[in-house]
Amino acid sequence: MKKIAIIGAGISGLFFANLLEKDKSYSYKIYEKKTSLDLNDGYGIQLSTNSITLLNKIGFQKMNASDVYFPRKVNFFDAKNSKKICDVDLSQFNNQSNRYTTLKRSKLIKFLLENIPVEKFNYNSNLTDIKNLDKLSLSFRDKKNEEFDYVVASDGVYSRTKQILFKDEGLPKYFNSIVLRGNINNFKNFDISLYLGANFHFVIYPINQNKEFNFISIIRKELIQEEITNRNIFKDTTFMNNLLNQISSKSDLNLSEQVKDIKCFPIFVSKKIQIPELKNIFLTGDAFYSFPPSFAQGASQSIEGAYELFDDLKNNSSNYYKTRILKTKQINFRSSLNHFTFHLSNPVNIFFRDFFLKYLSKNKSFLENYLGKIYNN
Repeated sequence: MKKIAIIGAGISGLFFANLLEKDKSYSYKIYEKKTSLDLNDGYGIQLSTNSITLLNKIGFQKMNASDVYFPRKVNFFDAKNSKKICDVDLSQFNNQSNRYTTLKRSKLIKFLLENIPVEKFNYNSNLTDIKNLDKLSLSFRDKKNEEFDYVVASDGVYSRTKQILFKDEGLPKYFNSIVLRGNINNFKNFDISLYLGANFHFVIYPINQNKEFNFISIIRKELIQEEITNRNIFKDTTFMNNLLNQISSKSDLNLSEQVKDIKCFPIFVSKKIQIPELKNIFLTGDAFYSFPPSFAQGASQSIEGAYELFDDLKNNSSNYYKTRILKTKQINFRSSLNHFTFHLSNPVNIFFRDFFLKYLSKNKSFLENYLGKIYNN
């Protein structure tokens, strides 16, 4: 039986492990650098129908109904006055079994963990080297060495596997933007609310049936290299509050009072698509490619990519990277375009943007091309 090492216990790696558990064609182990997984994280994720269809193959539809939410549309607002620009109907991409879904990330992680035996996990495992001998020989910081037939790297945007394979070229680049995350209770709108501002945008959406909402804001922010490398600034309460106050002052929502449990992260994206020379090493999720987060496809693409890889191995088809590159380019284009469009600051540009948004949000042909190709593929 072929052996697989899964590096990283994020969404992509755990979903891949669930697929292996159902098939039993391979043996596998999961290596996670953390000492445990945080199952108390209250922040949200969005899952479009492409990923829900795949999650339902492993029983996601049996999730407790109170732990998920099914938003019907995305409402676009002008951040400074909360005037509605337009809305996009998300339900047109749903079917009876697979619907656009929001929930806490920790709830999804907990669900993915349920079907994976505890003995499959190796925590506090820091990968240090990969050698191509008769098989792939993996070395870890605790001096442990083990051989595998395949390596599936799902260790995130700061992928250690990628750094081993590609050296400095495997490192991501700072996207000149920062993300603020937080929670809001009892917000007025139960669909996805997207607020557009000058050099920032923020999104508020429900994450369950209990009137809990996720807040996420993307803010353009240039930093010096020392700030990016040191990272201490992103844990500084004053820095985070200043950012929140900055957004709040440009919005008629009292965000400074409403948003709780704030956390702050720099946004890093991949420099380019990179394919390992060794044919038995696979990169998935953010380890393969990390997008700007303005198209809300990070989690969905992690799930979709993991399924494509599983299907590729099962059928011995060698099409994984070809398929992933095509979808990655589609997502990256949309993410970058959204980021640019959402953050316009010139009043003339904003006028024309809003004009076209009103038209395109009701144009079925455009929506099918821009969203349908992603959500229903």
